Amino acid sequence: MKLMPELIVKKSKFGKGVFAGRDFKKGKHICFLKGKIMGLKAFYYLDKLKRGSMDPLQVNENKYIVLDKPYLLINHSCNPNAGIKGKNELFALKNIKKDEEIFYDYSTTMEESFECKCGSKNCRKKITNFSSLPKRIQKRYIQKGAITSHIMKNL
Repeated sequence: MKLMPELIVKKSKFGKGVFAGRDFKKGKHICFLKGKIMGLKAFYYLDKLKRGSMDPLQVNENKYIVLDKPYLLINHSCNPNAGIKGKNELFALKNIKKDEEIFYDYSTTMEESFECKCGSKNCRKKITNFSSLPKRIQKRYIQKGAITSHIMKNL
């Protein structure tokens, strides 16, 4: 499935993933993650109806973007090549080659935790909230500007 010339959805080792349709230089904009914004209560109610199948992007303490396809298909990695800044802007943390899968670290966007199976050489085995990350990893993401605005304001 082709999103736009820059991004392509295809088979990944995690099921489906989003891949670069062109090269992205370090620091450059990739896309804005889009979907419906909802409050915490509405999100939990809808998630319960859908039996936990939603994968939202937390944008503040009480608001989430329920990501539209294909954005919800961008997978996590403990060694990401992309990050999120502001509310929902995905950008390249390093040079990304055409046909390379795009990943960001879910820990930079949320206040929850769950098991990690990314398989990267530095996998933390658990995706946690930002404040639970090791200080050196927090510092690296802060220096690169790769955390959402709602987490940045709470630092």
